[in-house]
Amino acid sequence: MRGLERRVRKPSFLAFCGGLLAAAAIGLSAYASHGVADPQVQSNLGTAALYAFGHGAVLVVLGPVSMSTMGRGGLYVLLLGTLLFSGSLTAGALAGWPTTLAPAGGMSLMAGWVLLAVSALRR
Repeated sequence: MRGLERRVRKPSFLAFCGGLLAAAAIGLSAYASHGVADPQVQSNLGTAALYAFGHGAVLVVLGPVSMSTMGRGGLYVLLLGTLLFSGSLTAGALAGWPTTLAPAGGMSLMAGWVLLAVSALRR
C-alpha cells in the first residue's frame, strides 16, 4: 500500500476565513439590494461584497493547498487586503466612517496577487 497512504487533513485558517468572507459578502449584497435606498451606498456595498466574495472563494480553494512560503504569504496578504478594502467600504457605507483604509487594502490585494504570480513561476 505504499504511495496510497491516507493524507492527514489539517484545518485551514485561510479557507475558514475565506468561507466567512464569502458568506458575509452574500449578506452584504442582499442588504445593498434590499435594505439601502441611496445609490452611492448601494454601489459601495456592492463593490465591497464583490471583492469579499471573489477573494473569499480564492482563499477557500487555495487555503488548504500546500504551497511555498511566498505563495502562502500571498494568500495572507490577500486576506488582509480584502479585510481592509471591503471593510473600509462597508464601514463607510453603514457607519459613515472614513474609507481611508481602502487604498491600503487595494494595494495589499495587488501585492498578494503579485506574490502568488511570482510563487507560481518559482515552482
